[in-house]
Amino acid sequence: MVKDWWLYHGTGEGADRRARLEAGPPPPWRHFTGTPDPGYAPPGCEGPAWERTRSRGEGYVPDEQEKDVVNTALHLRRPLLITGKPGVGKSTLAYSIASDLALGPVLHWPITSRTVLRDGLYLYDAIGRLQEAGLDQLRRPAGPPGGAPTPEAGPEPAHAPSISRYLRLGPLGTALLPQDRPRVLLVDEIDKSDIDLPGDLLTVFEDGGFVIPELARLAQEDPAVAIGTDDDPDAAVRIPQGRVQCRYFPIVILTSNGERDFPPAFLRRCVRLHLEPPGEEKLALIVRRRLGIDVEAGGEYRELVRDFIDRSGDGDLATDQLLNAIQLRLAGAWSAPGDRDRFLKTVMQHLTGPTA
Repeated sequence: MVKDWWLYHGTGEGADRRARLEAGPPPPWRHFTGTPDPGYAPPGCEGPAWERTRSRGEGYVPDEQEKDVVNTALHLRRPLLITGKPGVGKSTLAYSIASDLALGPVLHWPITSRTVLRDGLYLYDAIGRLQEAGLDQLRRPAGPPGGAPTPEAGPEPAHAPSISRYLRLGPLGTALLPQDRPRVLLVDEIDKSDIDLPGDLLTVFEDGGFVIPELARLAQEDPAVAIGTDDDPDAAVRIPQGRVQCRYFPIVILTSNGERDFPPAFLRRCVRLHLEPPGEEKLALIVRRRLGIDVEAGGEYRELVRDFIDRSGDGDLATDQLLNAIQLRLAGAWSAPGDRDRFLKTVMQHLTGPTA
């Protein structure tokens, strides 16, 4: 069943649904006023990065509940927090959204315990700039004793090397660039972050923008500095007054394996979706979509699906482990009858539980 209000997996071609997404009025509290840089064109639906997004996203099989929740987040222009066990497809859903609505390559921000907010917003190579300034000083011809400049030395440089060479937007900063078409940002495994990161994200999510202090300090001398993006260090998008302000809030997908709880203020600003491990019917659809195998017709591949479900009762397994098992059998590997038990233990090794 397809519902009239769905954008993701709704009726019509992807381009038509994307146009509806872009034209739809935001909630009053999610209206932003950033002005796009006419000289900057974000990556489109072509090239290697897009092919990686498309190929990964097209293999995802969402159920009705997932479509309902994803479309809720799209209409409300709120981040989508996806929880579930490892391997159930949390990250792949981000690629599915980008692929289905033809929104260009996914921006990926992997989170570790050392990640801070600025890592996602922008990168500044302060050491590199200082080294370049020192080298520039050494290149200037020395004057005669007493400090009087020689005619050959030329005038003093007006300023240090441009700061734009040492600044680049991070994945979150790139997603917040003012554009009429939203980008998809995957914030992967946010539950692994420092305890402060979810709270630090709140202001950015509410404001839809942020300030780069290094550029704001130069605003009077250089009101719009062009810097690179996470997609392309040479993209040169202009940042007026040192502030990045979105026009259309990006489609932010945050994934969590449930290793920690989040503060209520953070949860209140997210639409939440919990993914359960897929059952036999959904696994059959995934195998057909990814490998072109009809496991419902019976035979060895259907037995592998059942083996996967049975082994899941003793510990967590990831769906790609089933795909790996079928791919190996397609290649003729592990074909000896006596190898089956070792084959299953090798490719379907538990991620959690006593045998992990």
